[in-house]
Amino acid sequence: MKKQEELAALCQQCGCTMLVQEPLRYHTTFRIGGACSAYIKINSIAAVQQVLQFCKENQLLYTVLGKGSNVLVPDTGYDGIVIKMGVDFSAITQIDDRTFCCQAGTMLSRAALFALDASLTGMECLYGIPGTIGGALFMNAGAYGGDMSDVVKEATYLDENGTLQTIAAADMQLSYRHSFFMAKHNPIVSVTVQLQPGKYGAIKTEMETLMNRRRAKQPLELPSAGSTFKRPVGSYASMLIDQCGLKGASVGDAQVSFKHAGFVVNTGKATCQDVLELCAYVQETVQEKTGYHLADDIERINRKFLADGKNY
Repeated sequence: MKKQEELAALCQQCGCTMLVQEPLRYHTTFRIGGACSAYIKINSIAAVQQVLQFCKENQLLYTVLGKGSNVLVPDTGYDGIVIKMGVDFSAITQIDDRTFCCQAGTMLSRAALFALDASLTGMECLYGIPGTIGGALFMNAGAYGGDMSDVVKEATYLDENGTLQTIAAADMQLSYRHSFFMAKHNPIVSVTVQLQPGKYGAIKTEMETLMNRRRAKQPLELPSAGSTFKRPVGSYASMLIDQCGLKGASVGDAQVSFKHAGFVVNTGKATCQDVLELCAYVQETVQEKTGYHLADDIERINRKFLADGKNY
């Protein structure tokens, strides 16, 4: 209790909002998850540094969360601190006529609209991804043939000592759904993107076309964490799942979407355990019938992941 009071005082000093025993189902797109010990809405780099230092000095588990669009949280919650990088940490700064910098909590859709307003092309494929730019870089998110590696120039992050560091895109080890940050205990605090000049009308049309494709083909009307499985080499997860007759398969209120087999959706009050059991069933069935292994594309929060500060 004393540590909690001290942390609350630190947050008040930093001007950050802190919520105690906050249910994480309110902060993930899956709408699943129990309560965390404390949920802190970060508003500055200095605040991140001070909260991280407090957690380390007091041996408290913590994780960084953006939109919560690619995570699955246990129903029992966990005894740790959530450092929320959202609207309070989402400033965008124009650097030159092709480059701008976004704080980690900036929504990808907002960054893409900023690029549109500046008639810069390159982020159209990222427009509909429901995550923050920090989270997108963390997992090198992408869609429709493009990903973050195509647009990122550099990023700033906090190293193990809480010191601000800058890393160039070439050093981020960016590959399919992977980055340097996934193996490190280093919160991303800002992302600089570099785009190419384009025509406003063409950029807007492409954004609208891709968004309409999403609405038509993806179950956006139901809670989910996006694509549930990574694309296996030589095939597609959704195609394999569909071929195995698994559309509509369910455990509790977790269901393989009828609209897009690559999505597991929450049709009502799905639990974390429902999702885990359904994913295991899908993986086992696809492996048995096709020989392909479907790797998880969702971060499963547990003590290890939280201690590593990995989740966005």
